[in-house]
Amino acid sequence: MSASVKDVAALAGVSVGTVSNVMNRPEKVSAAVSARVQAAINQLGFVRNDAARQLRAGHSSTIGLVVLDVRNPFFTDVARGAEDRAARDGFSVILGNSDEKTDREATYLDLFEVQRVHGVLISPIGDITDRLRRLRERRIPAVLVDRTSDDTSFSSVSVDDVDGGALAVEHLISQGRRRIAFIGGPMEIQQVVDRLEGARAAVAAHPDATLEVIHLDALSVIEGRIAGAGLVARAPEDRPDAVFAANDLVAMGVLQALMMQGADVRVPDQIALIGYDDIDFASAAVVPLSSIRQPSALIGQTAVEILLEEAADPALSPRQVVFQPKLVARESTVRRA
Repeated sequence: MSASVKDVAALAGVSVGTVSNVMNRPEKVSAAVSARVQAAINQLGFVRNDAARQLRAGHSSTIGLVVLDVRNPFFTDVARGAEDRAARDGFSVILGNSDEKTDREATYLDLFEVQRVHGVLISPIGDITDRLRRLRERRIPAVLVDRTSDDTSFSSVSVDDVDGGALAVEHLISQGRRRIAFIGGPMEIQQVVDRLEGARAAVAAHPDATLEVIHLDALSVIEGRIAGAGLVARAPEDRPDAVFAANDLVAMGVLQALMMQGADVRVPDQIALIGYDDIDFASAAVVPLSSIRQPSALIGQTAVEILLEEAADPALSPRQVVFQPKLVARESTVRRA
């Protein structure tokens, strides 16, 4: 059984209050008494329960972060940016992976509420406004990450995904492509919906261009590979001449399928391919992948900055920070000279 504060006090021959002072207000205790208490702590192997102490004080030194898919390097970079900024003010970040599942998302939010974290950052699957309001009632501020909301009562840090989708398709069209396929899903994820909206707007500006939508159950390499295999199975004249994948993981799966032995589909000669996020692996692919870049680490840093400000002053007006995406063109869309 773990040693308690009472055990330390008994061994040191002092009161529980004196032990508490040694740990929290050492200036109130003489050097001799402090040394005796520290010796008792070391002898018993006592470890203070900071979590319980913080709960009693009504606050925590941790920030909860829920992302859609921790396997996606984009969210890893967001988490790293959040962690770096939080550490500057003495906070740590607890990372939760919803895996694009609403029940797992709810479980993490319940956990963070019980632990009374200092605040919550979340890239939600759907509309969780009511859930965030409940957190706010418990004095736990929340900031949306990589997502905007029609309800501007909560701060958000995101990228203009509609513009990003348009950028991707406009680039494909500028390369002479006209039969374009959008591959992504599920449509419960707002980022996917926004990127598709941008793609449709770009196609609508070119009457000779068409857009086919191929729905996925998840934004993963495996789902992209399955979709790519479906394209390979078609007759050449029935295939699109370009693919806009909703993220880089999907794009890599598509690329794998197109380049499999026997597929005989050349990228970009027969099918140009562009992804979204510009993760590190994009430039290292067998055919370097064109992508739409998001400032992932900056998103995490900015979200923590806003969260800490709102925790310090709940009366602050919510902010919606929107970064602009950038096109990164590589060999998967641009033919070599």
